[in-house]
Amino acid sequence: MRQELDALVDPVTRGDPESPLRWTCKSLRNLTEEWKHHQIDVCPNVVRNLLHAMGYGLQANRKTREGTDHPDRNAQFEYINAQVKEFLNARQPVISVDTKKKENLGNDGNKGREYHPKKSPLETNRHDFPNKELGKAIPYSVYDLAKNEGWVSIGINHDTAQFAANSIRRWWLEMGQHRFPEATRLLITADGGGNSHRTKLWKVALRELSNDLQLDITVCHFPPGTSKWNKIEHRLFSFISQNWRGQPLYDLATIVSLISHTTTSQGLQVRCAVDDTPYKKGIQVSNAELEAVGVKKHDFHGNWNYTFNK
Repeated sequence: MRQELDALVDPVTRGDPESPLRWTCKSLRNLTEEWKHHQIDVCPNVVRNLLHAMGYGLQANRKTREGTDHPDRNAQFEYINAQVKEFLNARQPVISVDTKKKENLGNDGNKGREYHPKKSPLETNRHDFPNKELGKAIPYSVYDLAKNEGWVSIGINHDTAQFAANSIRRWWLEMGQHRFPEATRLLITADGGGNSHRTKLWKVALRELSNDLQLDITVCHFPPGTSKWNKIEHRLFSFISQNWRGQPLYDLATIVSLISHTTTSQGLQVRCAVDDTPYKKGIQVSNAELEAVGVKKHDFHGNWNYTFNK
């Protein structure tokens, strides 16, 4: 019965780390009614007990979404879900990418608590002003959905499309190509922020990446205001934040060490390295240069879903 229930809930629920994409919830009444359509007659209490046994729980609303819903929001989720399943079934790599928020380096306080001898807390700066000498750390992360592994590049100057593409390149060279030696294509799921489909430089950088890695690269963007549904948010970022809670991020070496030692009971492994490349801001890409990239838009929402053929 658990398999039948899971089939009803997938892919329209949130929270199960084994599903490529889940995003809404169904009530016990609706699940019970749907089950009846499959010739299974149960009461809501049985459904509740099964859900609890499978690790589901009631979730309250959380204010994380921005703006209004796009009319094709759910259709795009379904499209991404189908793309992810198709790639995974073909044993092709699927990654989720995003930039974690910039972090000030230095003896600043960090949210969270850790055990220390009583009345002996770590002493940090009273005010968390940026330290110009130490600078900031920009963690750009790549999460491998199939292998439950992550790569984090720590940038030191600007969060640009070229920095993002180079982070994906480093993941492939350090981890991806060894995990997927027969790969011919790569699927990237991304939000609409720094990796926006509107950013011309992002597409130019991906064209170069496709040529360099000799992989067809497909990109699927989450609809506006839904970036929190990206797998990287709760499969990687949340555990990194837990691992360094209460720890001052003194310098780059501290960040690399804390991220590299992030693990979970489900076997998450993370590798991390500093990217000290000086990336330039404000690089302009002309329409002619973008046209030369040769991006192939998908029939469904070609602005959100597109492919670079090697």
